[in-house]
Amino acid sequence: MEDPVWTVWWAWIAGGVGLGIVEVFAPGFFFLGFAVGAVLTGVLIGIGALGWAGLPFILMVFALLSLVAWWALRRWFARNHPSEVKVWDRDINDN
Repeated sequence: MEDPVWTVWWAWIAGGVGLGIVEVFAPGFFFLGFAVGAVLTGVLIGIGALGWAGLPFILMVFALLSLVAWWALRRWFARNHPSEVKVWDRDINDN
């Protein structure tokens, strides 16, 4: 009997790459956290850290990794976001 698809490491990484491609066409950092979470879940399955786990536990790990990745990416990219309002504290004409 074959392994279920959620226990195959390359399926998670392929899903992560697919979500990364979707992020290119729908920007806004929504799919990027899921993509990173899927790739990290695939890596954990690949090294054997989640080989014993069932579907509910693997989905919980994926959700937690995606949440942490989304939070980290929002903090990383929000530092110098071009939509931030520039506050001027001096006038160019003041000498």
